[in-house]
Amino acid sequence: MHYPIFNSIVNTVEAQLGKRGIKTNKFRTWEDNKIHATGLELIINMDNASPYMESLSINFDWDSFRETTMAKELEGMDSHPFLKIETLTKSTVKPTIDVEMSWLFDIDTCQPQLPGEAGNYRIEKASRWMESISKKVNDLLSDDDIITRWHIEIDGDENGRYLSAINLISYFQYELVTPKSLNEVQHLVGRKLHDLLLKANKVIYSSNEILDDSLAA
Repeated sequence: MHYPIFNSIVNTVEAQLGKRGIKTNKFRTWEDNKIHATGLELIINMDNASPYMESLSINFDWDSFRETTMAKELEGMDSHPFLKIETLTKSTVKPTIDVEMSWLFDIDTCQPQLPGEAGNYRIEKASRWMESISKKVNDLLSDDDIITRWHIEIDGDENGRYLSAINLISYFQYELVTPKSLNEVQHLVGRKLHDLLLKANKVIYSSNEILDDSLAA
């Protein structure tokens, strides 16, 4: 399937990251025709932004129904291929783009082994700074109708149990109902991406502060 509107969104994201000098370790689009969906996955290395995080990933999800709804409203989209498919043109789905933002924490830096300690002290200490970060993130993103959660995995070794994966994940949804042209779509996406990156940086800064205090205690 061909998604000219979403391709324009992808190009806008790539261009905006380039203007900000943000290099990605991964920038990949995907498409699944079985579920009429497409998306963009990008990963940004955190080496220069945080001693406690490995990467920031941002995933954008889209589908043919949203693409068609927008095509019906935008100028110059008369030849859009989806407008020839009746099942798509009858759709009343709002053109919203789903965004998942995930901060991957470095498990070794965030859970140092301490001499003289035994048992599950690494998990116990991690649970405290994770709770502090959750409270801070909820405050930072209180104006957004979003869901934020932790994804963790637990393992063990001779020194007790520890977290073998630590991800903080936030889910955003942006409506793209106002644009009337591709230029307006690109402008709106640029603004939303700027907003996302500001939020991401606030989470990184706050997490750094909390972990600095937690690991120094």
